[in-house]
Amino acid sequence: MKNIVLLSVIILAATILQAQINETLVIKSSNKGLYLDHKVTPKENFYSMGRTFNVHPKHIASFNGLDMSKGLSLGQTVKIPLSDTNFTQKTDKGVPIYYVTGNGETLYRVSANNKNVLMENLRKWNHLTSDKLANGTKVIVGYLTTGESQAMAVNTPSQKTETATKPGQENKDVAKTAVTSKPEPKKEVAKNVEVKNETTKPEQKKMEATQPKDEAKKNKEVVQVKEEVKTKNADQGYFKTSFDQQVKQQPANKEQTLTSGIFKTASGWNDAKYYVLMNGVEPGTIVSITNPGNNKTIYAKLLGEMSDKQSPGLSIRISNAAANALDISETDRFTVKLNY
Repeated sequence: MKNIVLLSVIILAATILQAQINETLVIKSSNKGLYLDHKVTPKENFYSMGRTFNVHPKHIASFNGLDMSKGLSLGQTVKIPLSDTNFTQKTDKGVPIYYVTGNGETLYRVSANNKNVLMENLRKWNHLTSDKLANGTKVIVGYLTTGESQAMAVNTPSQKTETATKPGQENKDVAKTAVTSKPEPKKEVAKNVEVKNETTKPEQKKMEATQPKDEAKKNKEVVQVKEEVKTKNADQGYFKTSFDQQVKQQPANKEQTLTSGIFKTASGWNDAKYYVLMNGVEPGTIVSITNPGNNKTIYAKLLGEMSDKQSPGLSIRISNAAANALDISETDRFTVKLNY
């Protein structure tokens, strides 16, 4: 019963949050580029905002002319810059981003004002049969594809039509699934106990009757331990286990302090898969990266070599998600410790 109530609360919260997203994701433009307005929520800061929208915290601060050391205020409106890392106009995967038309604007003008998005995509995403648009029309011009926003992605209008359900039916179906999804293991245990009771001595019946409870308790403890280990490893990255296996085969005997930069990638913000570029080391090698300023450590996979033109004076470059996990705010160059 508690699980059903909790599930209902989660669904309700997600529904409210979904509605807020649909209302607020309206694209805007300035001389710095395209952006979204976002109101600061409780306990939100530059770093959590950067993880959510896949934008480096320092880039958000720079785009808004803000000082990161002064923090943010609850309810403050912050401009979230849109770039190739968090905004796509090629597919319909993610959270729809809308453009509100002005008086006399046609579909061609909407395309021109939004990075020349293909008019064919605009017609498909918005189910348009004419290029003429009324004043104040909300037109989908792309999709937000990053961080927690990806997990809260909604279907396009056509997908909603195909998967429409009766009001309240979704909650009932989810609640029904929560109640009936795992009945079989319990029945099987009870069945095994009955069989044993028929074939064992009276002195053993009482002992065996308590075994399922003890076993369930033991399994629960094992699951809890595994979850704790998983959470701990998640803090240091997806490749932590791979690094442990690597050093068993070949001990880590190289430790270097290097000058690093950042390269942008959409990976790592949700799955904690961090990457690094470096010359002279075999691709696929897992390395340990430590921020000497706070001793935070993550584990990253070497993708390949750096471009000399893009990396003057740098020894390595780490992904923006890796830098964020290490609480590194510099975007040009900084020092890290490497071990592999």
